[in-house]
Amino acid sequence: MQPDLLATFIGALVVNWKGNTPMSMNSVNTNISSMVALQSLNRTTDQLSVVQKRISTGFRVADAKDDGGAFAVTQAVRSDVAGLTAANEQLGGTKGVLDTTFAALSKVSESMVKVRETLTRMADGTLNSEQFDQYSAQYTALRTQIQNFVSDATYNGRTLLDTADGDIVTTRNEAGDTFTVTAIDGATDLVVAAAPADVTAAQTALAAGGDYETVESAIADALNQFGSDSKYIDAQIRYNKDKVDAMEGGLGALIDADLAKESAKLQSLQIRQQLGTQAMSIANQSPQTLLSLFR
Repeated sequence: MQPDLLATFIGALVVNWKGNTPMSMNSVNTNISSMVALQSLNRTTDQLSVVQKRISTGFRVADAKDDGGAFAVTQAVRSDVAGLTAANEQLGGTKGVLDTTFAALSKVSESMVKVRETLTRMADGTLNSEQFDQYSAQYTALRTQIQNFVSDATYNGRTLLDTADGDIVTTRNEAGDTFTVTAIDGATDLVVAAAPADVTAAQTALAAGGDYETVESAIADALNQFGSDSKYIDAQIRYNKDKVDAMEGGLGALIDADLAKESAKLQSLQIRQQLGTQAMSIANQSPQTLLSLFR
């Protein structure tokens, strides 16, 4: 080789080395083309695995490896959703007790209308003793009926018409905040006294401040109290459901995969994978051409 040509060749080697530009090598030990094809195929395979995971799970962030920050937020929100769901279940039980109580009070109130009618008849001084006793029996039957309504107002073993069971304290949200429903002594406050012994006693029971008015007022107060509590529980349950829907909507925006987009990616990557495989095959065959130099 002439000196000028040798210098030029050496200079080209130095430029290629310093510029990190690999020269074409005719070697069976080192196949640059195959290395490049393999790296590209590996990247395509990794991307394809990510897309397949998103399609199979439906999530863009299925675990902490996908996006640690987003996954941490997701778990916190999921915890809140679970808490709200549990709170609504507890509120549902309280609603059952309140609805049962309200139904019993409605029947008690209806019976009190008949009690008023019977007492009015018993207060009539023109009645003979036999007639008075008949109305007295009606009054006693109505009183027993009211007692039964009060004692039967139970739901899952709990009642709000007996202070022996105590108040009901229910969880109303995921933070553990509570709402208290106060029980009353129904057997004492909501049941009229025993049948009047005579006309005068019946007139006294009907008079202002008498037994009938006292019990009727207590029933009205109980209806108002438990009716308001029931409306509050209904509103809280609806609010919790709306809140859960809002949280789940936020979760969807944060971690759900866009399946239409992922489907397009999948087809593109599958084609790239096929082309990468073919490129790898071609690159692996290049050393075969060196055999022709030895024929």
